[in-house]
Amino acid sequence: MRKITFFLVLALIGTIETTKADNRLNNLAINVDITKDSTRLIALNSYWKELSRTVREGDFEGYGMTYHEDAVVIFATGKNKISNSLSVALAGWKQGFDNTKSGKVKSDVTFRFSQRIGDNTTAHETGIFHYMSIDSDGKELANQLIHFEMLLVKKNGKWLGVMEYQKSIATQEEWNVISKLY
Repeated sequence: MRKITFFLVLALIGTIETTKADNRLNNLAINVDITKDSTRLIALNSYWKELSRTVREGDFEGYGMTYHEDAVVIFATGKNKISNSLSVALAGWKQGFDNTKSGKVKSDVTFRFSQRIGDNTTAHETGIFHYMSIDSDGKELANQLIHFEMLLVKKNGKWLGVMEYQKSIATQEEWNVISKLY
């Protein structure tokens, strides 16, 4: 009986130690993945900050540089749902950038995210952006909350938007809730 008990105790200890070792390896793998993801998210956060800066400063050329040359922008918030090349979208936005740069208008955009998926060279970001614009007299020209998705690729160490999908109008309540996610 003592021999059986002794072997059971040995087997139990061996199982516990193996489990501990396996958990340490799993935790190490999880920590490595978290570090990689954190590094990617830091770089993507810099991308979004740069995009905001270009809107706020009316930096038309800088804004265009945040997108891949073959990027597509989809507008699905209004009656006329359209898909355009970035060059067509930029042509429509140019006057707003010029007005912001000259001081005739103050514009800003901020982003909040509900989902961020990706790897070292690709990203799919989902969230809401808040675009605001007022003229020099303080008249509100735009105050929009928009659900969006963005696909990005990393080329030569730089994140670039390849597809911006402005899906639908968001509510203030949705904006408030999403702020707590990321």
